[in-house]
Amino acid sequence: MNVILKENVDGLGVIGDQVSVKPGYARNYLVPKGLALVANEANVKELEHQKRQLARKLEKARTDAEGVKVRIEKVSCAFAQRAGDDGKLFGSVTSMDIGEKVQAAGIEIDRKKIQLPEPIKSLGEHMVAIKLDAGVVAELKVVVTAVEE
Repeated sequence: MNVILKENVDGLGVIGDQVSVKPGYARNYLVPKGLALVANEANVKELEHQKRQLARKLEKARTDAEGVKVRIEKVSCAFAQRAGDDGKLFGSVTSMDIGEKVQAAGIEIDRKKIQLPEPIKSLGEHMVAIKLDAGVVAELKVVVTAVEE
């Protein structure tokens, strides 16, 4: 019996897969638990329609994310911090600081998407990854300089 999976089932497949199982397994377990639908003509057409809609949404999200990526990569964030003679900062530049600078430049991003493994604690130029929707990653240039006192 052919069924379309509505949920991930260990050892069988993932959502949207059309798999062949024994009739008793489908009738007594998969269908009553809401894990699968019988793969008749109407359900197969509905699945194909949903896949097309999902592909369109994903493509739109990707193009939007590419646009934001271009805007982010044009921006450069500059920070002036107090530093010691060896180039180490007395404080640090965090993802929150970077998020505020990016928002001040007119780009709305969630600061949780800023991929900064640890705060920046040294002078110089740093490249910071920002993970956008649909798997798009933008690189932001962050420049940290010493404050002249």
